[in-house]
Amino acid sequence: MTLVFGGAYQGKLEYAAGKLNAAEKDIYRCSEENSDTPPSSVIVYELDKWILALIKAGIDTDRAVKEFIGQSKETCVIANDISSGVVPMDSVMRQWREAVGRALAEIAQNSNEVIRVFCGIPTRLA
Repeated sequence: MTLVFGGAYQGKLEYAAGKLNAAEKDIYRCSEENSDTPPSSVIVYELDKWILALIKAGIDTDRAVKEFIGQSKETCVIANDISSGVVPMDSVMRQWREAVGRALAEIAQNSNEVIRVFCGIPTRLA
């Protein structure tokens, strides 16, 4: 597994798709409305949106992420880092922020490679 993370619109998908020579059909795009576990695609994009869908559906995010990791050994996971900035006042948004942080930490621990993309520049962290 590879984790690629960074702020919104920083070039994460472009970096990963280029590195993996992935076509659009190889990319699974998560959404806030779909709490189903993402398939083992070449690239799973915006995992943070899937975590919000889990929260909205009342699903245990930690358990769901561990199950996802277990079935996605060859997947490149892309997520927005939502840990910076002002802490949201809305309790659901705070819960989401915390769940994404825990998920990225768990995924990073189970990844062969962790890349942070900032201003289109990838930096390998592990």
